[in-house]
Amino acid sequence: MHPCTFGQVLSVKMIDLQTMRAILFTTLALSLTFLASCKKDDPDPAPPSTPEVDNGPRLILKFRFDSTQVRLNGQGQPEPILPAGHAAQNPRFNTMSSHYVEFAPNAWTFPGQGDVVYHAAETTAGGANAIDFNQSVNVGQNGTFLNIPLSQLSAGTYEYLRVSLAYQNYDIDFRYDATSVGGSIMDLTGTLASFIGFNTYIGTFNVGQQSVTVNDDKLQGFWAFEVDPLPAPIPTPAPTVGQAPGVTTVPNPIFLSSPIPAGSCLVTGGFATPLVITGNETEDLEIVVSLSTNQSFEWIDNGDGIFEPLAGDVVIDMGVRGLIPIVQ
Repeated sequence: MHPCTFGQVLSVKMIDLQTMRAILFTTLALSLTFLASCKKDDPDPAPPSTPEVDNGPRLILKFRFDSTQVRLNGQGQPEPILPAGHAAQNPRFNTMSSHYVEFAPNAWTFPGQGDVVYHAAETTAGGANAIDFNQSVNVGQNGTFLNIPLSQLSAGTYEYLRVSLAYQNYDIDFRYDATSVGGSIMDLTGTLASFIGFNTYIGTFNVGQQSVTVNDDKLQGFWAFEVDPLPAPIPTPAPTVGQAPGVTTVPNPIFLSSPIPAGSCLVTGGFATPLVITGNETEDLEIVVSLSTNQSFEWIDNGDGIFEPLAGDVVIDMGVRGLIPIVQ
């Protein structure tokens, strides 16, 4: 299947709304039962070792989605004004997942040379190395996406936090104009699921109320879109899928001294004051990872500032617009 644009797919799906039927995906669960037995005179097995439990303070990271936070470009500089001919909106986030978390001592710390405290599961089930979406931790507003012993963060001073984002799911507004085929103009909402990690192995996932099955690797920019239930008696179409052709904005205020790998979504943000870890902490360390969703869904506009896929509007960016780590 050739990749298609957001507008092309939505146009094909929605012009013939009267004849569409919802597609139901059914997942079959396999139940395996293992029976084990042992002889009466077998020697007793050695008792299992008890894993060491760290009862000390925790390192807790939570996502916050903020549509009022400063809007940054890829170099981490404020970009409040959209380019001519573009329009954008603040998507309403449902969930997000991360792939990698790193604390960087300074602006000259290259990715991977800081203290990496989290690296999500990966797989080669699709052929290449990829994020295993089935094991991703997807959380919503103020949701905890990392909770580990604080002892796993080495003693030191850290000026920056890097978080590699892997998946985002949010609602957007759009207009459907079917007057050319005898229909009407409708202002609708829909749910967009986009995979922004370097490469992701995807099985079956829910966009909104409906599911999509892939069972393959997908590079950064793969998306699925589901229209919210339509007014009766119009049937709601099945989700549409595509591959974004543009570049996802990945803000990095230290790009000159510490560039990120191409194709990654390793967003970088600086602490208001350097984070100092002594190794003698007695209380939990909670950090809010505040992400700017300020006009983060952007498209080339036909002039009215309303997202209208059927009118030729083309999505060019689905990334976040900045990261601020806030120590609580």
